[in-house]
Amino acid sequence: MILITGATGFLGAELAHQLTSQGLQVRALKRETGIIPDLLKGNLNLEWFTADINEPATLEEAFAGVTQVYHCAAVVSFDPKDKAKMIHVNIEGTSNVVNLCVEYGVRLLHVSSVAALGEPKKDQEITEDDYWEYSPHVHTYAISKYEGEMEVWRGISEGLNAVIVNPSVIIGANAGYQGSGALFKLVQEGLSFYTNGSTGLVDVTDVAKCMIQLMNSTLEAERYTISAANLSFKEMFGQIAEGFGKKPPSREAKPWMLGIAWRAARLASFFTGRSFGITSDTVRSSTSYSYYSNKKIKDTIGINFKPLDESIREVCAALQKNHS
Repeated sequence: MILITGATGFLGAELAHQLTSQGLQVRALKRETGIIPDLLKGNLNLEWFTADINEPATLEEAFAGVTQVYHCAAVVSFDPKDKAKMIHVNIEGTSNVVNLCVEYGVRLLHVSSVAALGEPKKDQEITEDDYWEYSPHVHTYAISKYEGEMEVWRGISEGLNAVIVNPSVIIGANAGYQGSGALFKLVQEGLSFYTNGSTGLVDVTDVAKCMIQLMNSTLEAERYTISAANLSFKEMFGQIAEGFGKKPPSREAKPWMLGIAWRAARLASFFTGRSFGITSDTVRSSTSYSYYSNKKIKDTIGINFKPLDESIREVCAALQKNHS
């Protein structure tokens, strides 16, 4: 039996879809408040199991008869208000999953993040040999993913059979306007500014494919960056605008302008109680030049990544169809 944590999430749902499409039986973890995605409704090869990775007693019951675990559950946020939640789920929850995998001799594939690979390096690609180093500027999400990954390495030192993946920004039609989909929504609504920075992107279908191939290999105690290509934010927003038939952002948002914006948003949040999505962490991320190498994963499993312009067009078409 295959177990997936975070199966109601964007990546977990795609992974469950691909595995069950191969005729495999999958046990999918969901919390009591979790909503089953449309992609997985009516799937006869899927067994939904209600449990919480932060409640070891219920989580242990989900491990009955399991031989493989894909750990996708995580909180992704750049909002300082979510710090406690990220530490609770991304670190403590991962520790619980690792402990049970060690106890039951289960193979684990852990989904980390490029955020755990460290800070951007000037004019250089970040590889799997790069490690996060403490900095007062590092955001809580990066810390939580790094520390969560350290729990997996701790398990490996205790005999755990595991492999780790570090995806870059994951895009796909089923994200809707959540996560990376928020970037598409900004452009669709008429974004006029772009920031000087860059990041790696990858289609969700490719991430799931890589995970399945790595899980079914004999590889262990290795980490793999999963990223199709690197794009500047200007290029990315331009391609998204083209997909929506919109005018691309043409004005550069200077760092001092963004600094004013996040402070204004913070003040507004104080008075209204609403989060406005602009924080010092998002400003710093949007002005950093991050380049990620995909050489190791390509050399290991020979994957040919879907071109990003194709993925972006598909996402734009789906959003227009679903929200018209």
